[in-house]
Amino acid sequence: MNNVSILIPSFRYRDCNKAVEWLSEAFGFKAHEVFKEESGKIVHAELVFGNSMIMIGPVADTTFGKHMITPDETPGRRVSHCVYVIVENPDAHYENAKRMGAEIIYPPTTKDYGGRDYGCRDFEGYLWSFGTYNPW
Repeated sequence: MNNVSILIPSFRYRDCNKAVEWLSEAFGFKAHEVFKEESGKIVHAELVFGNSMIMIGPVADTTFGKHMITPDETPGRRVSHCVYVIVENPDAHYENAKRMGAEIIYPPTTKDYGGRDYGCRDFEGYLWSFGTYNPW
């Protein structure tokens, strides 16, 4: 199990088709599995980054989905969590995310405890952090 994700964050997007494309182009994720209904609308997708994975699905009033909200449903688009992704070059990653329209929360910054990172929101408002700090 050393080469597989142990924790897999899950997100609900209003536009899953755009999410798969945008997260790939802006952040460097790659589609692992994508499941669509006959209309072509994505109902579940698994995206990988190295040996890590996230899962995305549509906003839906399902048994699990009804317990989740999206950033646009909260005051100030606040979220209860952020995913931190280790990248080799946060400055280059930042430039690409910015070019793709990510809302920058803070630019690449060197931390006192080591590492360099930046924070941003994706196209639907989820909060992300990308940097070099590796606690392992």
